[in-house]
Amino acid sequence: MVHHSGSIQSFKQQKGMHTSFSEILKEKSLKPSRRSLPCLAQSQTHPINLNHFLSVPLSPEPKPEAEGLSQSISTSCSLLPPQTAEDAKDQYVEESEVTPCETKADESFPLKKPVTRAKLEARTDSLQGKNPAASSGLFFRNGKKRIDYILVYKKSSPQVEKRCTFEKNLRAEGLMLEKEPSLTNNDIMFVKVHAPWDTLCKYAEQMNIRMPFRKKCYFTDWKSKTLGRFHLRCRQLKSWLPRNPMKLDKEALPDLEETDCYTAPFSRARMHHFTINNRESFFSNSTRSRIVHHVLQRTKYEDGKLKMGINRLLGNNTYEAAFPPHEGGYKSRHPIKTHGAQNHRHLLYERWARWGMWYKYQPLDLIRRYFGEKIGLYFAWLGWYTGMLIPAALVGVFVFLYGLFTMDSSQVSKEICEANTTIMCPMCEDTCEPWTLSDSCVYAKVTHLFDNGGTVFFAIFMAIWATVFLEFWKRRRAELTYDWDLIDWEEEEEELRPQFEAKYSRVERVNPISCKPEPFQPFSDKLSRLMVSVSGIFFMISLVLTAVFAVVVFRLIAMEKFASFNWDFVKKNWQFATSGTGVCINFMIIMSLNVVYEKVAYLLTNLEHPRTESEWENSFSLKMFLFQFVNLNSSTFYIAFFLGRFAGRPGKYNKLFNRWRLEECHPSGCLIDLCLQMGVIMFFKQIWNNFMELGYPLLQNWWSRRKMKRLGGGGQNVENKAQLPQWDKDWNLQPMNAHGLVDEYLEMVLQFGFTTIFVAAFPLAPLLALLNNIIEIRLDAYKFVTQWRRPLPARATDIGIWHGILEGIGVLAVITNAFVIAITSDYIPRFVYAFKYGPCMDKGHHHEDECLRGYMNSSLSVFDMKEMKYSSQFRYCRYRDYRAPPWSSVPYEFTLQFWHVLAARLAFIIVFEHLVYGIKSFIAYLIPDIPKGLCDRMRREKYLMQEMMYEAELEHLQKERKKNGRRYHHEWP
Repeated sequence: MVHHSGSIQSFKQQKGMHTSFSEILKEKSLKPSRRSLPCLAQSQTHPINLNHFLSVPLSPEPKPEAEGLSQSISTSCSLLPPQTAEDAKDQYVEESEVTPCETKADESFPLKKPVTRAKLEARTDSLQGKNPAASSGLFFRNGKKRIDYILVYKKSSPQVEKRCTFEKNLRAEGLMLEKEPSLTNNDIMFVKVHAPWDTLCKYAEQMNIRMPFRKKCYFTDWKSKTLGRFHLRCRQLKSWLPRNPMKLDKEALPDLEETDCYTAPFSRARMHHFTINNRESFFSNSTRSRIVHHVLQRTKYEDGKLKMGINRLLGNNTYEAAFPPHEGGYKSRHPIKTHGAQNHRHLLYERWARWGMWYKYQPLDLIRRYFGEKIGLYFAWLGWYTGMLIPAALVGVFVFLYGLFTMDSSQVSKEICEANTTIMCPMCEDTCEPWTLSDSCVYAKVTHLFDNGGTVFFAIFMAIWATVFLEFWKRRRAELTYDWDLIDWEEEEEELRPQFEAKYSRVERVNPISCKPEPFQPFSDKLSRLMVSVSGIFFMISLVLTAVFAVVVFRLIAMEKFASFNWDFVKKNWQFATSGTGVCINFMIIMSLNVVYEKVAYLLTNLEHPRTESEWENSFSLKMFLFQFVNLNSSTFYIAFFLGRFAGRPGKYNKLFNRWRLEECHPSGCLIDLCLQMGVIMFFKQIWNNFMELGYPLLQNWWSRRKMKRLGGGGQNVENKAQLPQWDKDWNLQPMNAHGLVDEYLEMVLQFGFTTIFVAAFPLAPLLALLNNIIEIRLDAYKFVTQWRRPLPARATDIGIWHGILEGIGVLAVITNAFVIAITSDYIPRFVYAFKYGPCMDKGHHHEDECLRGYMNSSLSVFDMKEMKYSSQFRYCRYRDYRAPPWSSVPYEFTLQFWHVLAARLAFIIVFEHLVYGIKSFIAYLIPDIPKGLCDRMRREKYLMQEMMYEAELEHLQKERKKNGRRYHHEWP
């Protein structure tokens, strides 16, 4: 490039440009990557039959929208005037709103002339015959203006004045509105919202939305050519190998071609820099919806600091709903392989949400394009977590199979099953009788399935697995944020919550990032609200502990009843009966309290008045996690670390309220109780969650369709659902829950806790989690695509506070597994006996079963039943403890073996924790958060981006100079 103007040369020198852009590009070749969502929209590679619905080609010089805009800014709440005389025939007049907006609404707001079914059918037929694009429900009646958002209200609502003022202010902000009656309910009116080009540009600049700047250019030198030949040979070799069945072929996703564009924050002053081939497709559907939602959140409906935002209008029933529309139906009469996808929703259903695609990788780019980056990151994390569960599940199954194959040959199980003459002390003092140790043979064998030599190895493996999972997820997240152009999207670009702005509008402070004044929450106010919130959290946690105490009391009562039951089957298996009923009661209490916790967490979070939406979501997520984690795991902690530890001994049992004897562990240990607790809760909770996620919305939508088919009651009988416009179909779907993805993340994080925290007691937990997650991915996909209204596409760079929670669970898992192995299981007592008291004491290491011969007799103490005046033919009975016999000089005192076992347990906890933490820290150090190649590409592209911006500005200045024929200087905005 040759620069003739002195101003241009000085501008270049100020920017530090000493080389041309072409020379810069020749320095180093870059690996192509997918970057920009708007750039993908520019490629015009829509599925077959998709262009007709998703984009309207413009002429080289688009016609101004002055006529439509002048119609849209009228101050009345009546419908937009018809564009033509033909449109006037189909114009629907809402007579209840012909009066001026200044008149206040009457509480008895009557419907003067309800629309008849014949008129509605005539209107539908005329629309379908005149404009297929308009009848599809994706455009205004003229078939040109795309519907970016849908507002729904009832004509019988008394909030007419607020609605009219709000819609008047929306028009003043540049949005265009058009009203449409519902075909299924006379009382429902839809407001279609369209954002014109100028409005989109205005708010895209305010919101710092990054848009495509230029195509990436790559220079191929001899190195890249050599590597290209090498990669070509590798691709040829791969073509001969069997195809990976889990991959989605490119033919299945014709709409996801890789295109490369640099992006920059949009600016109207530098609009000439951006690649604008088609104004209708420059801003994607998700971006348009985000811009319109931004306007809806900041538009006033009354005078006053609190009178703004669509959320408040939804709360006071001015509007019934507000949502972006789906892009059409998700089913087609024609197969997708031959006729292509009708729209992105149809493509998502066929290649992602169908149950037949359960073994396929997820189309993350398409998910991100349709639902936004935030939902795309959730499914990316869920898929990554599910894939990482495969090795954990395999190792867990091997540990379980090891216990299964060695169950009959286990020395401990043999001794229990052959102990026909070992008399155990009664389980209660009044109606219970002594029982033989061999009666619990099945219990001992089942215990060996989960408490065997592989337990320690599996606990260490899972602690390391949790670290590897989180570290590699950081790398995967970095790649996704790069591909999705989220690298420079920071939290300071987030908008303030309207509630925060309205509450603290009187107190302002200069933002240190933007240097602009913004509402500020004083520290004293924030501290006082935080203290109230923390007090509420502790109160709810105390409520959980109270519920756990009630379950403990129930177990004590049930233990006495089942131990003295008349039915011999229940009497012999009183341990299973007590644990099983206790777990079921605990599960019902858990699910009941979860409903209360959600409402309390919502109330406490709103009381804090978080500054941004991400802060609100993080605060709410933390409260929900604390409540449900304590609720779900408190009884598990009791069984793992307190059950049987304070029961006392025969003749001196500890009693609750001097009435119920505390529960004891089985002679083979308490681990089976912990395993049963985890298995039952995990299994039933996953079934309940899956029903609530899919079954409940299905039932609700079925009931809505049934009401649609009824005659009378304001509804119209629509025989063919395909005739309904898209806004009517979406209105009859269920809205996404008010908490967004919190419930989805919370379910998976709690499952992650179950999979890692007590995994030493239940090695099958990763397998159950894997099976559940395979179903969960398709359940969530089906729910998002078919059962829910389209959620607002939101942006995010990571999974938020959940990553910190996952790291905390990983740390807690090391501690709990160390205590489970040392205290709950019998691994340490068996280890001490084998090398200190068993037959292998002075003979070195031998086979484990040989060294454990006589272990069961060593772990049982003797009690003289005459001291308690038991009416039994046996004088002595045995109980689980390390105490001296009654004929000793110090009867019933702890023996030396007890102190050896206690010391070994403490030593194991210290060694295990330090060893595992050291391995975790070393692995975290070895694995960088961002791959080196990706880091180099990011730095290189940032440098090239700056150079291209300078080149583009110089080129623009040169063109202006030639055009005007005089010197032209333009200051950089």
